[in-house]
Amino acid sequence: MLEQDSWANHRRGPVGSLERPAEALAAASPPVVQMVGVNKVYPLPEGSFQALYDIDLAIQPGEYCAIMGPSGSGKSTLMNLIGCLERPSSGRYWLDGVEVSTLTDRDLAHIRNQKIGFVFQQFHLLPVLTALENVMLPLAYAGIPEPEQRRRAKQALEQVGLGSKLQQRPAQLSGGQQQRVAIARAIVNRPHLLLADEPTGALDSHTGQEVLNLFAELHRQGITLVVVTHDLKVAQAAQRIIRVGDGRLLD
Repeated sequence: MLEQDSWANHRRGPVGSLERPAEALAAASPPVVQMVGVNKVYPLPEGSFQALYDIDLAIQPGEYCAIMGPSGSGKSTLMNLIGCLERPSSGRYWLDGVEVSTLTDRDLAHIRNQKIGFVFQQFHLLPVLTALENVMLPLAYAGIPEPEQRRRAKQALEQVGLGSKLQQRPAQLSGGQQQRVAIARAIVNRPHLLLADEPTGALDSHTGQEVLNLFAELHRQGITLVVVTHDLKVAQAAQRIIRVGDGRLLD
């Protein structure tokens, strides 16, 4: 868990501006994602490679955004930074008002568990566990008592339309159903941000549309959703498309 002093220090938003009453009101509900001047550089044996340049990005609570770009554009790196899977080389990043760009690995792991739900192209379900047990895993890592784990996992599976599949293992489920289990697992901790990486990439078009319909319903329920994709159809389901090219935001 974040130490109290560390938490207080990292609660501050961008510095260097005078705060007016309207800004003070906005500070009470900060962007879920706010990046200022973020760069990402990877060291290489022959030098270095810069994947992202001077990223300024804000995603508000309740937004449904798509990050779109071709392979090599930097969108996967941006996703990894948003998801606290990597750190910026420079610049500052606040997640839900907490500056995470300088947190310890332990604090980042806590942030990921408590504030972010992840959905991947490959479902990453444990084959020996039932749907219910797979969805319970994030709650177990968070130290939630088992009866509460089961109640919340069952509720999340019902929310994605799989209330009758609690005891099925992944091999007994279709691809679309497995992705729904993965989405239930991502939302069971009631995250502030749902981050999906090519969530329809392993599905046929009909099943992929069902997943997009589910995302639209989750968005209507108030979840902040960011989908990373190269598929224009998937991106057009979002409220806003964030285009990335050659490591820069294009618009």
